[in-house]
Amino acid sequence: MMCAVTVAGCKEQTTGSGSGSGGAGATAGTGAGSGGAALTAAESLTVKGRAPKTGYEREKFGTAWADTDSNSCDTRDDILKRDLAEVKFTGGVCKVSYGVLESDPYSGKDVTYRRGSSKVDIDHVVALSDAWQKGAKYWDAGKRIALANDPLNLLAVDASTNRSKGDGDTATWLPPNKAYRCTYVAAQVAVKKKYGLWVTAAEKSAMEKVLETCPGQKLPTGGNPTKAPERFHAG
Repeated sequence: MMCAVTVAGCKEQTTGSGSGSGGAGATAGTGAGSGGAALTAAESLTVKGRAPKTGYEREKFGTAWADTDSNSCDTRDDILKRDLAEVKFTGGVCKVSYGVLESDPYSGKDVTYRRGSSKVDIDHVVALSDAWQKGAKYWDAGKRIALANDPLNLLAVDASTNRSKGDGDTATWLPPNKAYRCTYVAAQVAVKKKYGLWVTAAEKSAMEKVLETCPGQKLPTGGNPTKAPERFHAG
């Protein structure tokens, strides 16, 4: 069981046989970090203008769902195992064939996952395009690959709700499920602080506005190192 810290308080959620890697869902849910740390961290983020999207390609962040933690399962399946309940596998304990996303964080509804016809996305809480425009353009490949596969930045969510997000930041998109907004924004702050990404003035203001409604919101911690193993390469 894990306890999700939200504006509405603390709610128990059942998860699948999670990897325990600590991510946007699991870590924010368990409330790792010190009380009030999310707002303090948001206030400390560097403010700059958004850089041009020129040059952005998904391949700049490596092959999708690379096994950067070397557990022999790809990152997508790691997050499905962590975030879904009633998990079933196809051959072994890596390929998730079925599961239930109980109380999807973005919409609040239950969503059934079936491999091959999935209604579940693995969202980059800080979108890769947004990261590119706020510092990642200047990183080496190892750091970009790490961000793309870091459980701290990944969350299983309802696909249809997620598609409305695009590469939006806090200033342009928040989950329709208002009870999850503090946890969501805290996760974005944690990722941006961990990787040294900057924020726009409007984004920082939006982050602070949300987190001021939950001043005790904790800052998620954990995830993978900020540099992927050297065997991984990006386009």
